Amino acid sequence: MTEEHLPPWLSRAAGPGQPDFADTLGRTRVLRRTMAGKVRKAAVLVLFAGDPAGDPAAPGSLPANAEVLLTQRASTMRQHRGQVAFPGGAVDPDDDGPVDTALREAWEETGLERTGVVPVTTLPELFVPPSRFDVTPVVAYWRTPSEVRVMDRGETDRVGRVPMSDLLDPANRFLVRSALGYRSPAFQVDGMLVWGLTGGILAGLMTSLGWESEWDRTDVRDLEQALAAVGMVL
Repeated sequence: MTEEHLPPWLSRAAGPGQPDFADTLGRTRVLRRTMAGKVRKAAVLVLFAGDPAGDPAAPGSLPANAEVLLTQRASTMRQHRGQVAFPGGAVDPDDDGPVDTALREAWEETGLERTGVVPVTTLPELFVPPSRFDVTPVVAYWRTPSEVRVMDRGETDRVGRVPMSDLLDPANRFLVRSALGYRSPAFQVDGMLVWGLTGGILAGLMTSLGWESEWDRTDVRDLEQALAAVGMVL
């Protein structure tokens, strides 16, 4: 599938004007990266499914059946336990770039058949302070969705295709703020809190691709309380 045959509601991600995550993820990440010392490389798969024709009447032509693939980390993990994330992980020496890393990790975590995935673009690296990773988001279209499931209970508690309509619903959107002042876009959907890197990437794409509706940006909630509301803890 060439760029001109990508879904119109997603193909713009490959063009000029890629998302600026300075607002959605905070400029402090840049400062913290300069102090981090050795940084490792990683990639995540931001995988969207939906009718390729889209809906011309909807914001950004997003189809009503659009979905994104998300996972929830195992609650027993040392880092990022219980967090909702895109499939992904650290670069292996044999990987052929970030797209290969993202697809390999997605297959390992969810059983995803990579032949049904069409890469659209890679976004600029984003620094994750707790794990000291530079993460490359790989935006892709799920041309032929395959069965996905939890492959390793030691790493992942949940794998799911989340409707974009739920994420875009203004009633499910707000900001979270930690005790240290960190702020992040957040979404409460299907018993999960999507925030941090994942929430920031989603929010940036929604804005840049014209998908979002107006929502209450003054709704700022305490992070620990928001996590507790869905049965999670930091």
